This record gives sequence, C-alpha cells and structure tokens, in this order.
Amino acid sequence: MPGQPGEAFEIVELRTGRVAPLGPAGVPSGIDKQQVDGPVAAGPLGLEGDQHGDQKNHGGPHKALHAYALAHLPLWAAELPHRADCFRPGAFGENLVVAGATEADFCLGDRWRIGSALAEVSQARQPCWRLNLRFDLPDMARRVQETGRSGWYFRVIEPGVIAAGDRGALAERPHPEWTLHRVSHLLYHDRMNRPALEELAALPGLTESWQRLVDARLASGQTENWSRRLETPKI
Repeated sequence: MPGQPGEAFEIVELRTGRVAPLGPAGVPSGIDKQQVDGPVAAGPLGLEGDQHGDQKNHGGPHKALHAYALAHLPLWAAELPHRADCFRPGAFGENLVVAGATEADFCLGDRWRIGSALAEVSQARQPCWRLNLRFDLPDMARRVQETGRSGWYFRVIEPGVIAAGDRGALAERPHPEWTLHRVSHLLYHDRMNRPALEELAALPGLTESWQRLVDARLASGQTENWSRRLETPKI
C-alpha cells in the first residue's frame, strides 16, 4: 500500500460538457468537457451546465463531480506516444483537474472542503468503453482499469461555488485504511481476497453499485464479467 493519504490538493481547471456525438456511431456523450473560467456552482448533481449522455451510468448524486489527477497525463503520454497529444487536461472527461494528489491520496468517505462546497469521495471511476472511442484505442478502458489511473467521484454534501485555483482541504477522514488505490487493487487485481471484500462490504456509505458487486463476489466466489463495460459494443 502507498504511504499516508494527502490532506490537500489544488483545482487547476474546472470543466463542463454538453452532450454530443462520440465515435463513428455518434454515441451520445458528455465526455468532451471544456474549460470554464470563473467560479461555478456545484450542487447535488454536479457542476452547473454539465451534462451526461448516459444518465444511468454517469452523473447522479454519487457521481456528481468527476476528478482526474494531472500527474497521470505524462505517464499516459509516455506509455502511448502515438496518442500523446490526447493526454491533456480534460482528456478523461473530468470536471475537476487536480494537481498535487492521485487516487493514493483519497479515501472512501473523505470529506473535502473545495471552495465553499463540501464534497465526499464516493468511489473511483469504473472505466467504460466510451474511453475506447474517446482515445480511438480499443483497449483504453481496460488500460485505465489495470493501471488504477481511473479518476474518482465526489458527492456534493453541501452545495457551494468552486473555482480554478481553489485548494481542497480535508475536513473528515472516517476510513483512512481504504484509499482508492487499495480499493482498485482489490477489485481488479487481488480480486478474491475474502477478508478484504468482507471489510469493504461492511463499510458505511459504500455506493449501491459497489455494494452489489462485492456482495455478488462473496456469494459466488467469482469475479464478475467486465466485457460489457470495457469492450466497445458493435453499434
């Protein structure tokens, strides 16, 4: 496991997106988010003006704000030099471009004061096939999952205003042992570690989707099939 999670980070950019066609088949998506100047209101469903093409699996109160670590971008560019120009702020459809922290610095249930809003870490992103279309790479979603460089989501507990340059300050950390890095390692690498799965299943505030996933693994003794989420459908 990494060292102690961090207690501060910086919002380098805010980004919002409108639903637009993505890929050859024109799949509706809000992943192409543009930089917003000035302060933006953040409420229970995210930043004002932000949209999602798939409202079943994206957005909502548990995925109100999507954050991505600026530090990951040069790593992707080095690993995928033929697509290096793609790896810039906003590449992963994030609302918050974050400097000074990665998934190792956030724990499930963390509460952070960002601007005048209070946000809670709900889960890491589970990458889907829209990333394959976004980067024109058929295995991009799987690469994101395997590396753990997925980004993460915040719930908005207290609405407020966020602006580029704001620093996130840790307000509460109820589960310091459950960094997003650890969760990712458990879900996608150490997949049938039963004691760890049982511990995660009992964690207060676990999102409903992750609760179902962990309960199903414990009941079946098997990992769920990821192909529907990771592989681009033939549309």
